[in-house]
Amino acid sequence: MFLLQALGSNGSGQLGLGHKEDVSTPQPVLLPPSLTTTPNFDLRLRCIAAGGNHTLLLFSSGALLWSGDHTSGACGSVPAADKDGASELTPQFRPVDLTALPDGSQTKHVAATWAASIIATSLQDGGYTDKVYSFGTGYKGELGLGNGTLRVTDPTQIPDIPPLGTRVVDIAACMGHVVAVLSNGEAWGWGAGRKGQLGEPAAAALYSPRRIEGVGFHVVRAICGREFTCLFGPPETGEMKVLGSDKWGARSDAPEAVAGWKEVGAGWGSVFVLKEDGTLLSWGRDDHGQLARDDLGRVEHIAVGSEHAVALTETGDLMVWGWGEHGNCGPIQNHIGQNGERSKIASTAQGIKIAKIGAGCATTWFAIGKQT
Repeated sequence: MFLLQALGSNGSGQLGLGHKEDVSTPQPVLLPPSLTTTPNFDLRLRCIAAGGNHTLLLFSSGALLWSGDHTSGACGSVPAADKDGASELTPQFRPVDLTALPDGSQTKHVAATWAASIIATSLQDGGYTDKVYSFGTGYKGELGLGNGTLRVTDPTQIPDIPPLGTRVVDIAACMGHVVAVLSNGEAWGWGAGRKGQLGEPAAAALYSPRRIEGVGFHVVRAICGREFTCLFGPPETGEMKVLGSDKWGARSDAPEAVAGWKEVGAGWGSVFVLKEDGTLLSWGRDDHGQLARDDLGRVEHIAVGSEHAVALTETGDLMVWGWGEHGNCGPIQNHIGQNGERSKIASTAQGIKIAKIGAGCATTWFAIGKQT
């Protein structure tokens, strides 16, 4: 059994529910029957990447699905039959057209800016060759394709990333910038960089990937806020570096190190670090109750949206808090984003587990599967 549910902002059909109304209670997401009925299809959900008005789902099989506003090109090339009239929106998930990729390419990472999508693929050709592709719209270099290309609908390879002999181990993005982490411990970025979120020298727009200099440690993970980037070294050492804007204290309130980190996430103005012992650290913007409270208990997994966060607790409860204007934190009359207010939107039942959680721009997601 596999069931993906979503709630929150849905004005562009980005939740894939078959309609375009915001919802404040979990609703089942519509997936293509051709995938869910395929024998032995791997339904493990690897990543949920949310742009401003579109969503991408990456499965462990490499299958990549989209829903939401495709007019920017961020959902790839869309057949005319998939366009519902003048609104050009499709309120259910469909496969992304990846026919432009070389045969045998396996999608392994996905990220989204406000109006673009970035994927990293791997091709076994005697060894492994990784490539990074972008599609959508990016006026500040989000596509990484040079200043002459601001919109594409087919996945288009970004030149020179990763450099020869390296592989992509992580990709992160926020509204206007993208960071790729490589197997040699380097981080490369492109897109909006006016606040130094892509390193120095700061630039209003980087239209091609540039190595982030002066990090000082082997990077294994990156997360992106609206105007900042947070780079992490291995959990054993906990090295960490925040680049860019210090609005809301993203840099100045950060700890010197976070040894033992398990999962990390960033909102537009906040940073979350889940440690192996189940404690959840957070700092940054908190004017709508975005940060975690001390009485949350032991946490197993986290997901961080634009201005809200989601946590799966050790007891199997799915807790959400922050700015819930669009229903992404549960019923609005019960949760309006006041400090310290949380909602429980789901709990595990006997024989069932919450297998994956996600959060986007005022959207919340969770997948339910059988216990193994």
